[in-house]
Amino acid sequence: MIKLRKADDPLLLALACGLSAEQAAKQAGVSAKTAYRRLDDAAFSARLADLRRDMLARAAAMLTAAAVESVRTLADLLKPANAPATRLNAARAILEHGVKLRALVEVEASLKELEDRVAQLPADAHRGRDGGYA
Repeated sequence: MIKLRKADDPLLLALACGLSAEQAAKQAGVSAKTAYRRLDDAAFSARLADLRRDMLARAAAMLTAAAVESVRTLADLLKPANAPATRLNAARAILEHGVKLRALVEVEASLKELEDRVAQLPADAHRGRDGGYA
């Protein structure tokens, strides 16, 4: 197992941003062989996966913040001062995306409730009669 070092950070960032191993190695100032060796290490790969998840979470948060402004923009487009076609398109967008978002929120809440129920079960309650997982 390769010990993670601060020197791995440039390689991790380049890989997390979607560069190939060769491109990331070049950008990080290491050989491609080193990049592949690092990728074969479980701790490095786990850290890379964590970094990618963090980057996606940040992007999702930014989209969420922008969504509020987008809804305001669509609501402004509904005003009578705008052309009927513009108002119709804004109304369609609000209804279409509103229904999808509401469904997603409901599914997320249901999933959370199920996860909470499963977490409260005794450890062996997850197994079927044959000893395998149900």
